[in-house]
Amino acid sequence: MPARATDRRRAAVLGSPIAHSLSPVLHRAAYAALGLEGWTYDRFDVDEAALPGFLEKLGPEWAGLSLTMPLKRAVIPLLDEISGTAGSVDAVNTVVFAEDGRRTGDNTDIPGMVAALREHGIEKVETAAILGAGATASSALAALSRICAGEIVVHVRSAARGAEMREWAERLDVTVRIADWDDAEQALHAPLVVTTTPAGVTDGLAHAVPEHPAALFDVLYDPWPTALAARWSAYGGAVVGGLDLLLHQAVLQVEQMTGRSPVPLAAMRAAGGRALAGG
Repeated sequence: MPARATDRRRAAVLGSPIAHSLSPVLHRAAYAALGLEGWTYDRFDVDEAALPGFLEKLGPEWAGLSLTMPLKRAVIPLLDEISGTAGSVDAVNTVVFAEDGRRTGDNTDIPGMVAALREHGIEKVETAAILGAGATASSALAALSRICAGEIVVHVRSAARGAEMREWAERLDVTVRIADWDDAEQALHAPLVVTTTPAGVTDGLAHAVPEHPAALFDVLYDPWPTALAARWSAYGGAVVGGLDLLLHQAVLQVEQMTGRSPVPLAAMRAAGGRALAGG
């Protein structure tokens, strides 16, 4: 049922650490644009050990939760059901509470990545490359399974990470080739490059950006631009940033939690941009 403006409902983002999260800014901007005056969205520092107790204390006023690391897998046993999308990568970033108290988990990172790429005119690619092999990389692999026709090359820094990505590829039914991180410069020639590494890790690759790069999806948003994204853009390549991903996955969360559609993407983007600029 769509939310009424007079409803008193709560939502929040959980994780540890969580002080850096931009989610409250985005969700609150959406509530304001939708006229949902009774809605609040907060952040709570919660780790795996504290998560069960936190969930048990939530009352009927709670509409949903956004989850970041390290909770995306830890929450799954605490839910009544999860979507096929979340199940495909064993990661939940969205929990919605039904009126009867049932907890449903979903993953909006995957369709959020696809939507962010589509907004920049990237709907299909023949091949792609992923830099990194953590939790975000598995979601990137799932997103690419929807738009990439051929091989996806994943550059990793350990054999164990490579084995994990092969397992995800088998589950997602995509063709993956594992490559060593030392050869990561070769990835920059792919039609689409997705970087999923922590801040600073890809800075050393900026000098190797080709003269006519194709498309880069860098999932970081702070600091922005990264050295790689800045060089990529300077050479005329298409760049999709972490704020694009954060926005599109948050749009889907707001829609699920409030029942409202369309969700005001422009208002959320403006609020996110002001926050990152320190405004």
